[in-house]
Order: sequence, then C-alpha cells, then structure tokens
Amino acid sequence: MRRTYLGEFEELVLLMIAILDGQAYGVTVSQEIERHAGRVVTFGAVHNTLIRLEEKGFVSSELGGATTERGGRRKRLFRVTALGNRALADIQQMRDKLWQLMPDNTLRTSTL
Repeated sequence: MRRTYLGEFEELVLLMIAILDGQAYGVTVSQEIERHAGRVVTFGAVHNTLIRLEEKGFVSSELGGATTERGGRRKRLFRVTALGNRALADIQQMRDKLWQLMPDNTLRTSTL
C-alpha cells in the first residue's frame, strides 16, 4: 500500500479531530486550533482540509442532529478512521525518532 503523507495543517486538523472525539465539526475544529495552538485559521481553510482528509480516508463524517441555534440545520461531525489513527501514530513515531537524533546542545541558545 502506498503511503499518503499529511501536510502540517492537515496533521493539525487531524489531531484536533482526534482530540474532539466525535464532537468535531468545522467551527469547533477552527476554534480549538486557535485556542490550543494559538493559530488563527479561517473556516474555509478548515472546511477544505476536512474534505481532503475525508477523501484520503483519514476521517469519516456523518450528519448530527438538527439544532435550533443553527436554524434546524445539521452539523457534519468528523471522526478519525483507523487509517487516520495509523497516520497519526506513524507521524508521532517519526518525530520522536528525529528528536532523539538531535545532539543535546543543538537547541541551546547562546548569550551574546
């Protein structure tokens, strides 16, 4: 099977979907990325990324219940699939391996 790679923003969105554990939809993903990562993101960027992740098989979605605050419209809720979980585990493993290869003094700041 050919491996599909994730971009940095796709990884961030996928992580947030996993964190939100069944309560992830475009607005919550955007808000939580801003809150936890300190990164301002547009709803459009998140929406397009959710679609891309679903097309790649990393997430699945289903319509939630209609709510009055949304004018009776239903939310599309996203969940990480088994493939998405595997991708996140692979990314974490690769990053941990690379961090361990870093010499101890590499990140030490020098005083001038």
